[in-house]
Order: sequence, then structure tokens, then C-alpha cells
Amino acid sequence: MAITAKGDENLDLPKKQGGYVMTIPTTLNVREVMTEDLTSVETTDKVIAAIEVMTKNDVGSVVVTQDGKPVGIFTERDILKKVCPRQLCTKSVTAGEIMSKPLIHIEADAGLGQASSLMSLKDVRRLLVMDKGKVAGIVTQKDVMKGTLETFMSLASM
Repeated sequence: MAITAKGDENLDLPKKQGGYVMTIPTTLNVREVMTEDLTSVETTDKVIAAIEVMTKNDVGSVVVTQDGKPVGIFTERDILKKVCPRQLCTKSVTAGEIMSKPLIHIEADAGLGQASSLMSLKDVRRLLVMDKGKVAGIVTQKDVMKGTLETFMSLASM
């Protein structure tokens, strides 16, 4: 995006049709708003253990792994919709039994608009972030909204 500012001859900006052009970043990458420190559990871990991990780390989800590789995500919604209504809140239910899958992911260099569109299309609130084939973090709807707001605030202050 370019904004033309006319009349300030002291600015060291390229000229464009009688004015000056100032380039403003209009989007952030997922990498800039993601959480890098992931909290995870194994598919064989009991739901009660996953809930304890979520509570201890004050997070709304944990990535579910199998043999160290991410295979799903276990969220607060999974607890509400899949565990408690069916009275499965027992010590024998595993995270792998009720995790959300498939695990939806996005590249770290993708724009926030892409992340928002993917979340909307797949009806999810969290995306695993990948960087060159490796897990780099997680990005949530809240992260996307915060990054978008920061971009708008930067533009508004110009």
C-alpha cells in the first residue's frame, strides 16, 4: 500500500506524480503473532491429564502427538462437546479418542488474511504453524485479531 504525502520537500521519499510515496506494511505474517512454545500431550494420555496440562499452562488447547509428531488438537470445545455431554469425563478416556482432526496447519510466512480465511473455511480457531516442514508454533483467532488491530492502529496513526 502506498500513501502519497504532498508538499513536504524535506522527506527523503521517492516522488510519485508530484507527491511522495511512503510504504507501510499492511499485513503481518503468522510468524509475527504465533505462540512458539507449544503445549502438547500424547494420543495415549488420558483426557484428565490433558485438562490438567491445559490448566497448569493456562491454555485453551494442547497439540496431540503420536510418536512425537502432531496428529490433532485437543481444545476446550472438545471437552464441552465430546467429553462431558456423553459422561465420558472419566480417567480412562484418552486425548486421542476425542481430539479434533485432521490438524489444520499454515506456513509461518503466510499472511494474517490467509490464516483468517483458512480458520473460517475449516471452522477452526487454531492453526498449527509450520516452518520448512517443522512445527514452529500455533496461531489462534485471538492472535490474528490482535495482529490485524495493530496493523489498523499503525495505519490510523499515519
